[in-house]
Amino acid sequence: MKIEQIYTGCIAHAAYYLESNGEAAIFDPLREVGPYIERANQDNAKIKYVFETHFHADFVSGHLDLAAKTGAQIVYGPTAKPNFDAIVAEDNQEFKIGNYTVRVLHTPGHTMESTTYLLLDENGDAHGIVTGDTLFIGDVGRPDLAQHVIADLTEEKLAGHLFDSLRNKIMPLPDHLIVYPNHGAGSACGKKMSKETTDTLGNQKKTNYALRPDMTREEFIQELLTGLTTPPGYFPKNVLMNIQGYESLDTVLERGLNALDPTAFEMLANETNALILDTRDATAFANGFIPNSINIGIDGNFAMWVGEMITDIQQQILLVTESGREEEAVIRLSRVGYDHTIGFLEGGIESWIQAGKEVDQLERIDALTFEKLHANQLVIDVRKKSEFDSEHVVGAVNIPLNEINKHLAEIPKDTDFVLYCAGGYRSMIAASILKQRGWSNFSDVIGGFGEIAKTAVPKTEYVCPTTLL
Repeated sequence: MKIEQIYTGCIAHAAYYLESNGEAAIFDPLREVGPYIERANQDNAKIKYVFETHFHADFVSGHLDLAAKTGAQIVYGPTAKPNFDAIVAEDNQEFKIGNYTVRVLHTPGHTMESTTYLLLDENGDAHGIVTGDTLFIGDVGRPDLAQHVIADLTEEKLAGHLFDSLRNKIMPLPDHLIVYPNHGAGSACGKKMSKETTDTLGNQKKTNYALRPDMTREEFIQELLTGLTTPPGYFPKNVLMNIQGYESLDTVLERGLNALDPTAFEMLANETNALILDTRDATAFANGFIPNSINIGIDGNFAMWVGEMITDIQQQILLVTESGREEEAVIRLSRVGYDHTIGFLEGGIESWIQAGKEVDQLERIDALTFEKLHANQLVIDVRKKSEFDSEHVVGAVNIPLNEINKHLAEIPKDTDFVLYCAGGYRSMIAASILKQRGWSNFSDVIGGFGEIAKTAVPKTEYVCPTTLL
């Protein structure tokens, strides 16, 4: 069967391209749809359907733009109520893609409209299942997201639905089927996903904790809900965009790719409430940045951390990027619904410096310097609680990055302190936010805990984590 996984690591997302006899289908596309159209063009194929496994929370899907540009029909599973033209399929309804067949299996639990698509080849033999967030490799979808959009749902009710879906719809299927999930490790849609992005269903039945055949419903619900943390704040907003619709990415790009010289950039920043977002790496940012800007490096989980740290999805944004990466930044912002970039600094930070504009800096120290200083300073670990509980510097205080805005009152302004994360990416985000809010009495550890662990700094005994959230 001709099916390809199109994986985007920065948001741990998998879309799928299915083609047969000049017809194609896309499953769970990202916001930028050009690559899918180009892929179909390579096969001289027409995209016939856009299949959505559910209303996604962690990204804005490209279903509307893809349908508008290709004439494809959008398909959801039973109970979905989109605010645009789409086929809301019935359970077991079938769709033809050339000589292939896609069969709808309604599998509520992650959300109520969650659907798995069974793929049948030209002989009618089952090949695989596109599972969305119902079944991951090593995990299943968390059942606490839809309740933030639909008031009368509870995570316990959704977990019960997921138990039934897995037992009645997924586990009876043949072991040889290939599981094609919507996410891999790093996504916040599950708590301990594998780094592998496909597997056989038979192997998942043997190794996935949620598919143990001897589990009772009560045991499943308890185990599934254990280790969950508060979902990222942007998740419900992305769900609503996926249900209600959104601006075309073409419009978002036209607005965002507004090149500004330093004077125009400064003027627009002063005239609006735009946030200055610097997407360079931590070292480059620390060495010189525009005052009051924050740093979220594009070479990391950029979109996820934008969604976590910028609370207003309507926030106007002015970009500072490496030259040539402006469009990439606007697209990656749009993946999580941040559509209001209004311009970028032409020529990057170098043009700002050459124009004689003010530049700020942040102090960083290496792990060996930290080894000498840490005993006499407050140490703040901004990693996730699960990482901190697993192993940390003795005496460190844990304030996870995504919670730092809630705990600003606990961070002193009159006592020196040190920040660290796993490798320096998240601690620089934290450092830039604290600097913007008026703190200056701190330093950041280059290389984070990964470098600290190589020194003699006392660390707690390692405990294997039970969740990756």
